[in-house]
Amino acid sequence: MDRPDHRKPVISDQVLVNGILTPVSLLSDGTLWCLDGGKRCLHLEKEVLGFVTDGPDIRIKSLVDSRRSGCFPTNRGKLVRKDIVFQSLSEESQRLWCQNLREFLDSFGRPKRLFIFVNPFGGKKAATKIFLQHVKPLLDDAEIQITLQETKHQLHAKEVARTLDISKYDGIVCVSGDGILVEVVNGLLERQDWDTAIKVPLGVIPAGTGNGMAKSLLDSVGDPCTAANAALSIIRGHKRSLDVATIKQGETRFFSVLMLAWGLVADIDIESEKYRWMGSARIDFYALNRILNLRQYTGCISFVPAPGFEAFGEPLSYNGKCTGEDNNHDLKEAEHIKLQKSCYQGPDINLKNLNWKVINGPFVSVWLHNVPWGSQDALPAPDAKLSDGCLDLILVKKCPKLALLSLMSGLSSGGHVKSPYVMYLKVKAFILEPGSRVAKPEKEGIIDADGEVLARGKGTHKCDDLTLMAYDQLQVTVDQGLATIFSPV
Repeated sequence: MDRPDHRKPVISDQVLVNGILTPVSLLSDGTLWCLDGGKRCLHLEKEVLGFVTDGPDIRIKSLVDSRRSGCFPTNRGKLVRKDIVFQSLSEESQRLWCQNLREFLDSFGRPKRLFIFVNPFGGKKAATKIFLQHVKPLLDDAEIQITLQETKHQLHAKEVARTLDISKYDGIVCVSGDGILVEVVNGLLERQDWDTAIKVPLGVIPAGTGNGMAKSLLDSVGDPCTAANAALSIIRGHKRSLDVATIKQGETRFFSVLMLAWGLVADIDIESEKYRWMGSARIDFYALNRILNLRQYTGCISFVPAPGFEAFGEPLSYNGKCTGEDNNHDLKEAEHIKLQKSCYQGPDINLKNLNWKVINGPFVSVWLHNVPWGSQDALPAPDAKLSDGCLDLILVKKCPKLALLSLMSGLSSGGHVKSPYVMYLKVKAFILEPGSRVAKPEKEGIIDADGEVLARGKGTHKCDDLTLMAYDQLQVTVDQGLATIFSPV
């Protein structure tokens, strides 16, 4: 295939490739053509990380699809680092090549300085290895300066994000599961300059158990959820907006970017921790256990339906009093949950004038999602968008055990939403009033937000542990596009 005529060459030259005189052209659309016996091309914006000179040699460092043939990839394969080296025939030629390559790469608006959190304790405890083997070499090729911070304990990333000099960096990257990203978001929103801080682009490298955010971003363009693909999307510097949900109880707030769960999903997520020695199999094992010994919970949910979902629920007047605000004094005194009035307070919404609906229990599961994927193999909210100003509500009230088992098996493809036992809708605001178990009213449930326990009721797993909120009414609102995240597109 010959070079298309409609793309003008910025620079064309005869260079040496493996000692052979070879025509090379850099076109106006950022495509580099090398006619070295075959016809090869590289897309500077999509595939080139950077370049270096060594004497008369120019070494172009790229990350390309392993299944690519010529200029056209077949099915998506593994990304591999590949260097293309050519030798200029004169100093002036080399100067012009370097000048044009640098101007193109600089025009893409890529980050030059990144602050990077690595969580050595998450998932399979492989984050440090993943960073050193699969991420740092790419950042080095792209000439990105990095400041590395290993997290030492829970909420360490939140503490750092609260005081970090963000003016020194073009982005903050989390090499972990989803937990460190959530900590960073909460830390940034607890700053006095939160409105500037939350606009710092955030990046995620999948290196934990869940990796729901990384999967949601990469799957949106059909890319595999790998460290290399995630690193490339950060290096390229594309950004998109991300909704942030404010979960509020009294004066206590938690800022969520992933999900909130109560009932079956929360019980599986949190209570299966006791079987962590089983590895990833613990989730499937405990899910089967919970389905066979199914719990239902009393309570009710109130919500503002998004346009098109007004048929769900019964009309209700807004009731925003969070009764938990008076029973959590000891927890409020903990330094890490104090929010100053100068910090982010949540979206400025007049909730009283909205079209509220209510659905009463009992419930098997209540699940709110901000992004499509909850983990690399669970797609709870296939219609979720990262910045539509809505949360996707997945609701199960009554369901036979065999049907529930089939429903949960469909999570990997999103097929569960087709079940007649599932209500799937989008909401603009949400109130949860959690109750006790139907069969054992002396026991209550667990509220899980972004993989962490937000509240534990009576008789639950580790119910004596301190939590951020009480097991009581809480309110969720959404601030559309509040945060910024590095994205493949």
